[in-house]
Amino acid sequence: MSRLPSSRGSSTTRAAATTPARRPGGVLVQSPKSDIFVALLGVSLGAIVVSCLLLLILFSNYGFSTKVSAVSSPPANIRIA
Repeated sequence: MSRLPSSRGSSTTRAAATTPARRPGGVLVQSPKSDIFVALLGVSLGAIVVSCLLLLILFSNYGFSTKVSAVSSPPANIRIA
């Protein structure tokens, strides 16, 4: 490790000679790079979305109804004890 040069006898100011370059605070961590597995995750997500849309289109052909009035009332001759 080397020391900073002394400011005696030089024409530079003390603050300029002793101030190192400013670095951002905290720990520098490199961000991970994307690889082929990230691309495969994107492809699989796209396949799931497309298959869900096709499934909804297929189910819409059946014409399901969710009306409550389609349920009939219970028969009158059944006794509940």
